[in-house]
Parts: sequence; structure tokens; C-alpha cells
Amino acid sequence: GFAKTVANRVIFMDKGEIIEENVPDLFFSNPQSERAKEFLGKIL
Repeated sequence: GFAKTVANRVIFMDKGEIIEENVPDLFFSNPQSERAKEFLGKIL
């Protein structure tokens, strides 16, 4: 995806709060927060 290609960090926010920050490969392959897992499950 686009973010994996162009970004060197991904910051995932929910309601204005940073929930998770990681390099794209790890964020998309192994999200740590339940909220990120839920979100990625819906869009990927």
C-alpha cells in the first residue's frame, strides 16, 4: 500500500490520542493495539 511505500513511520490515532507508532512493515503486519487491529481488519 501507499503508506508502506512512502512512510518511514506510521502513527495511529484515535480520538486525538496517539495509540500506536511504528515502522510501516511492523504496524501493518503486527499491530500492537486492539484498536489498530480492529481498524486494519476492516480496511485490509
